[in-house]
Amino acid sequence: MMIKETSLRRDPDLRGELAFLAKGCDFVLPSRFKKRLKSFQQAQVQIKQEKKPVTPSPAPANPTINTSSLLPANKVVGAPLSINIPHFYFPNGLPNVCSSHEETIAKIEAAFSEFEDERATINEMGKIAKICCCPLYWKAPMFIASGGERTGFVSVHSFVAMWRKIVQNCHDDASKFICLLAKPNCNFLEQEDFIPLLQDVVETHPGLTFLKDAPEFHSRYITTVIQRIFYTANRSWSGKISLTELRKSNFLQTLALLEEEEDINQITDYFSYEHFYVIYCKFWELDTDHDLYINQKDLARYNDQALSSRIIERIFTGAVLRGNQVHKENQMSYADFVWLLISEEDKRSPTSIEYWFRCMDLDGDGMLSMYELEYFYEEQCERMESMGIEPLPFHDLLCQMLDLVKPEWDGRVTLRDLKRCRMAHVFYNTFFNLEKYLDNEQRDPFAVQKDVENDGPEPSDWDRYAAEEYEILVAEESGNEHLQEGSFDDDYEADELLSLPEIGEKSDKLVISDLST
Repeated sequence: MMIKETSLRRDPDLRGELAFLAKGCDFVLPSRFKKRLKSFQQAQVQIKQEKKPVTPSPAPANPTINTSSLLPANKVVGAPLSINIPHFYFPNGLPNVCSSHEETIAKIEAAFSEFEDERATINEMGKIAKICCCPLYWKAPMFIASGGERTGFVSVHSFVAMWRKIVQNCHDDASKFICLLAKPNCNFLEQEDFIPLLQDVVETHPGLTFLKDAPEFHSRYITTVIQRIFYTANRSWSGKISLTELRKSNFLQTLALLEEEEDINQITDYFSYEHFYVIYCKFWELDTDHDLYINQKDLARYNDQALSSRIIERIFTGAVLRGNQVHKENQMSYADFVWLLISEEDKRSPTSIEYWFRCMDLDGDGMLSMYELEYFYEEQCERMESMGIEPLPFHDLLCQMLDLVKPEWDGRVTLRDLKRCRMAHVFYNTFFNLEKYLDNEQRDPFAVQKDVENDGPEPSDWDRYAAEEYEILVAEESGNEHLQEGSFDDDYEADELLSLPEIGEKSDKLVISDLST
């Protein structure tokens, strides 16, 4: 028995009885305490009865009698609150009761009647997609979802049945898109799900007509676009784009722009051929044996040994694998290189910040300790000393970095700190990219602060890098063409021309002259 009355606890006689009870003795209250204890127990029972909820009365036997009308307004027992709460969760979009799906179906049937045998090919599906109020380049997913991949055409009945099912269950563009592309019973998109859509873009977009004569580059371009889609949209690093991730990304809006813009290079997000050209040329230069894999030694040559050997080792340990990727010892595929190059040249983006954080987090505890920072900075110091540059002592540099990042917790830097400070690019370059670190040291600190405060629609670091590199590649190719045509002075002898670097290799690289026409 537990007595909460303070006065009873302090009574010496009662405390003695409680001590005997604790020892296993019989507990007998003195008579002068029985009345006080009884009144205390009665008070406790009364409090419990006041707190006990009122049980609603059972339903009347005769349902026609409205008992609520016999009670005062403030005594009516209402229905459970859950019945009055409106439906607020719509994972597949908010249903639009005003939409007239039957009118759309009638227009679809009328359009099919204009085709031979009421069957549509994949090229004719563009008209059907627009009737369904969908972007033009949804036509390939619609064609495949209706069974056209097996037969080579889509009948009006198969398409109408497919579209009825979609509009009944999916009420926004994102849910419809996933339903069209995803495998059966899947509510997410994997990389291979995008291949038919992108193959149709390659074959039909006016800005990629030159690729028709180079089918060997179709798969490279498609791989590049898919990796850029997942780099931007798959924020969970799961290898599967969820419905929420697709809604939060700008992919569907960018895909809709393809039918409006003939110059695909104007669409820098995902689809730019110039960006693909830059990425693939950089990979090809490193992949000396052209087996579409590079190793640590190959990557060390990137941009004249720009990256430290310790960060390269971390990249090849599998620290930045996505989803169910299988780690291959000392091998980096072209798809992985796409992620690396974009992360290296644009360290401001969320994915890039996460990419390099994973590499620097040696023990995987979700934070960068001072030991981990010193581990990467040691190599930077060694490289600076070999160049005759006196490095800043680690303690002094650490003070600078902590002032830059302003971590929430002393002695450790978290991913949240780096995203919040907006100076992650300076932080990362300090520890593993010596060239960019020295460039930043020579910059005007006011210019650095101006970059941080500028929220305007400026092109990203990646867009600037890709544009500059593309101009360099085009200039190099133009110069090589002049050399091959003998447009230079006759003072150059043939053996001197052949000794120039990469003159004879350009014909093997991407067939550049054919692709640039």
